[in-house]
Amino acid sequence: MDKVRVRFAPSPTGPLHLGGVRTALYDYLFAKNQGGEFVLRIEDTDTARYVEGAEEYIEEALEWCGIIADESPKKGGKFAPYRQSERRDIYDRYTEQILKTDYAYIAFDTAEELDAIRAEYEARGDVFSYDNKTRNQLRNSLTLSEEEVQQLLDEKTPYVVRFRMPVDRTLNLEDIIRGKFSVNTNTLDDKVLVKNDGMPTYHFANIIDDHEMEISHVIRGEEWLPSLGLHTLLYEAMNWQAPQFAHLSLILKPEGKGKLSKRDGDKFGFPVFPLNFTDPATGNVSKGYRESGYLPEAFINMVALLGWSPADDKEILSLDEMAREFDLNKVHKAGARFSKEKAEWFNHQYMQQKSDEDLLQILKSSELNLTLPDDKLLKVIHLMKERATFPKDIYENGKFFFEAPVSYDEKAAKKAWNEETSGNLQELAQQLETVEFSAENLKQAIHDFAENKGLGMGKVMMPLRLSLVGELKGPDVPDIMELLGKEETTARINNAVNNFK
Repeated sequence: MDKVRVRFAPSPTGPLHLGGVRTALYDYLFAKNQGGEFVLRIEDTDTARYVEGAEEYIEEALEWCGIIADESPKKGGKFAPYRQSERRDIYDRYTEQILKTDYAYIAFDTAEELDAIRAEYEARGDVFSYDNKTRNQLRNSLTLSEEEVQQLLDEKTPYVVRFRMPVDRTLNLEDIIRGKFSVNTNTLDDKVLVKNDGMPTYHFANIIDDHEMEISHVIRGEEWLPSLGLHTLLYEAMNWQAPQFAHLSLILKPEGKGKLSKRDGDKFGFPVFPLNFTDPATGNVSKGYRESGYLPEAFINMVALLGWSPADDKEILSLDEMAREFDLNKVHKAGARFSKEKAEWFNHQYMQQKSDEDLLQILKSSELNLTLPDDKLLKVIHLMKERATFPKDIYENGKFFFEAPVSYDEKAAKKAWNEETSGNLQELAQQLETVEFSAENLKQAIHDFAENKGLGMGKVMMPLRLSLVGELKGPDVPDIMELLGKEETTARINNAVNNFK
């Protein structure tokens, strides 16, 4: 395999988890770094756990992240189809092939029979495993005669195909991230390769598809590391060249112990899925990063650094920059702890990089009640962007630009208002009638007023801010006044004066 070809192969059993996004991203970055191809394949052989709409969700989520496949169910490609449910004839052909070798056999044991055996083992404090120690006492083609096997097949007796694990072999395995290690086959069981409905399990379909699609590198989560021995032997059984493997560490809970889960997101108030997902069975909605106000560039930058460090410990990188730098050998072996604060930090950084015009379009596509014309919205964005982590913060932190305060912060009022304040503000409002409402002119006018009255600037600015905002927060007061305009500024001063009579 001269050309690098990688695949992301999720199962449509629910929404795409943060860990799945990272796997897809690392696949994508590695392919682009090596001038290779990135394939999206849907592994939908687990019909019992299939969730309606999950495949469409996965594709939409990857597109939002900017992880665009070269080949996929939607896009097609020379190795189509890219859904396992549509590749049954291919699997049937290879099932026949492996059954001609010594690496597989047919097992007729029913679920009830196996449950009874497990119960017997448990009763004596043992654990049952279908392996080289037990398979010769069970109902399969290794213990039955050819005539008995054929009779059962003729009678349409349900069966599964199992892998015949070699006895006492040491497998010397290698992983790009974790290095070399060995496994003894006596620790491995005889996994089911083909279920009694004729569909292959993950283990068999996975290696068939990777071979057929000429996958050169398999990048997947560490939960699949225990399966590497079996998969290596499956390649051997089929007389195929195995791809190189890289198993990614877990994304950990914020406190650092255990795999990050949806419950952690619910507990600590952050999403674990890229997009909102509505469970078709319950109608429950799981919050997504997109709907929470994260920019896709910020989200994907954050995900990339959960387990990989670019040169010079850079933190802000575009997708193209990541692809140029990405190296599987620099992916961390240890788990990466998720941080909500760091995720928000990334979004803040990307917010500052956005132009005011870009943020205007994002805000206008939201459901916020934007009552100002575009020219004023651009000014609000310019004034509020620096303090914003999410686009909605521009609106929520600058709500006073859109509506006059109906109440005033009590603590701020005690600090800013005294018996002389109302008269001073009324006098200031009268003087402002003749001032051209630009921030520069207003700043000078307020300074001159304070100086002429013998007041400190705070004695004027604080109550003025309180009148306009309702609190002692926001950008410079002259900037607020310019944007509100003369009529609205005067009206808000008069409202405040009347409120504090």
